[in-house]
Amino acid sequence: MTDGGQRKYGPLGTTLVIIPTYNEAENIKPIVSRVRSAVPEAHILVADDNSPDGTGKIADELAAADDHVQVLHRKGKEGLGAAYLAGFRWGIEHGFGVLVEMDADGSHRPEELPRLLTALKGADLVLGSRWVPGGRVVNWPKHREYLSRGGSTYCRAMLDVPLRDVTGGYRAFRKETLEGLGLDEVSSQGYCFQVDLARRAVESGFHVVEVPITFVERERGDSKMSKDIVVEALWRVTGWGVGSRVNKLRGR
Repeated sequence: MTDGGQRKYGPLGTTLVIIPTYNEAENIKPIVSRVRSAVPEAHILVADDNSPDGTGKIADELAAADDHVQVLHRKGKEGLGAAYLAGFRWGIEHGFGVLVEMDADGSHRPEELPRLLTALKGADLVLGSRWVPGGRVVNWPKHREYLSRGGSTYCRAMLDVPLRDVTGGYRAFRKETLEGLGLDEVSSQGYCFQVDLARRAVESGFHVVEVPITFVERERGDSKMSKDIVVEALWRVTGWGVGSRVNKLRGR
């Protein structure tokens, strides 16, 4: 496939859906089942941060019954970014051509994954977007919507990235894209990790496409959003933006 006839993209290869978990015992079975139904050929990696509620044990049981499900047991809660980085490395080492980020709580609908994969045939990275035409959120409190929209607007202004949903976490990467983002230098821990990878993709010249999604607020379990996550995102984005402007002024 090409993007406007200028560039050709290679085949996608096998898809790995990475699902980070921490205390998602109520959600892990339903989300794995939905992914397997929506994209039967895809594989799933549950990256569990040693959940006290037994999520890892449930994931092991799912893996024992299905050779398309694998579990990556991590030592403890180290944050969303660290879990995804571990999952990316595992997937690349095991030969997967497409790496997908997906929340465990059902907010990222597996039934929409085929559209993301179709778009990836002509792109380097596809973002599931709540804020492009056709995208929407369901059962989200207004303060979360304002925070998300405001965060994306601030990121666009500070980082000069032409994306509507910079903070979203439903994404499909080509393996080659991840290999070109300098993952060894990524230190973001929380949801700021998503902003970091998006800006790296844009700055590296990768073709990034947004596909509208319906984001559904979780029905079971607790959200991982916290004040510390928001503060981390604010100071990192501000630092990246100021640093970029200083470098431009210095002619770098």
